[in-house]
Amino acid sequence: MPRWTADDIGDLSGRIAVVTGANSGLGLETSAALAAHGAHVVMASRNPERLDAAIAEVGRRHAGASVEPVLLDLASLESIRKASAEILAAHQTLDILIDNAGVMAIPRAETADGFEMQFGTNHLGHFAFTGMLLPALIATPGSRVVAVTSLVRRIGRIDFDDLHGRKRYGRWKAYSQSKLANLLFVQELERRFRAADVETVAVAAHPGYAATSLQHGSNRFEHSYYWIGNFLFAQSAAAGAWPQLYAATVPGVQGGELYGPGSMGGAKGFPVRNRIEAAGLDPLVAGRLWAASARETGVDYDILNEPDAA
Repeated sequence: MPRWTADDIGDLSGRIAVVTGANSGLGLETSAALAAHGAHVVMASRNPERLDAAIAEVGRRHAGASVEPVLLDLASLESIRKASAEILAAHQTLDILIDNAGVMAIPRAETADGFEMQFGTNHLGHFAFTGMLLPALIATPGSRVVAVTSLVRRIGRIDFDDLHGRKRYGRWKAYSQSKLANLLFVQELERRFRAADVETVAVAAHPGYAATSLQHGSNRFEHSYYWIGNFLFAQSAAAGAWPQLYAATVPGVQGGELYGPGSMGGAKGFPVRNRIEAAGLDPLVAGRLWAASARETGVDYDILNEPDAA
């Protein structure tokens, strides 16, 4: 098994990367690693104080790191439009977009636009954000979109009759649906990139079992469970970020692939290409999810249908 880590990232000087959820956990580690190797990193987060602290932390780790903050709340289409417009105004090209941010197994809540919070943030928010940044991505030869999924995708199912959990809601059901949606999004986006003959590729990654702020627990028992699990089994957030860094930077990565840890059933270890389950490759479900996502968000990716898209 190749023992690849973030130290093996090549020179990224001159490249521009956008990372969502950059204020902590995987997003912070990803931003720091990209900046350490010369990339200019747009660090996106909804919390200005935590974002400022994260930028200071990257600067502390890597003197001279080139980073910029963008406020982005993936639970608000208005915020997504504002953030993407700000990024496009500053950058005509983008080399890397890592759709990393997420919420996990929370009590039912809704986004500003009435979407179930987990599906709305983890999938629909990133669907809209990626679509709005598409002009700069497809203007950049070899650019990559990396969507971060989870091992929990394996138990996920897209419930088209109740996408937003209005009839029946389960925290883990909603989370696993959103993580399967991330993987299906990559498959359909990659298919559309190839049909449009653009050089951008879409790739998926997952962190395995990494100790991050997502694992806080909604009650004392669950909090204790996460604490013990993190102490005994989890790898660090830095190691958890390796698969998405690999997917974003290593030459030879192909569109539609999935990268994750290579040991303990994908829970930890060095990043390798992972097998994708049949549910994550179903073109009919992916196409139907895409249509529903475009309808819900109003983002249609029509730029890929234009004659000069390539």
